[in-house]
Amino acid sequence: MTHSVVWDQVTHADVVRAIEEYDQLGPERFFSEHGFGPTTTYDLVWNERLYPPKAVLGTAYEFATGQRLASGDFEGGKSGAVKVLGNLGFTIQPRR
Repeated sequence: MTHSVVWDQVTHADVVRAIEEYDQLGPERFFSEHGFGPTTTYDLVWNERLYPPKAVLGTAYEFATGQRLASGDFEGGKSGAVKVLGNLGFTIQPRR
């Protein structure tokens, strides 16, 4: 079942907090604790490092709202996480 996701509750600061959580926990523990997996098509670029955009955005949403999303609750790719993160001022690039 998909949630009605309201992205305007997520701020740039929430995304930075999720990135910091990713750096602190490392990929495996981050994915395990927040319920996401690695990215296959896009990377979020922050401070010359690459991050999984959908997992970071989902975690930022959890920080902003207290609601945990599953990967299937929102679209990936250009219509989902990439678009939302781009609107928040983040750089997203196709995975190389």
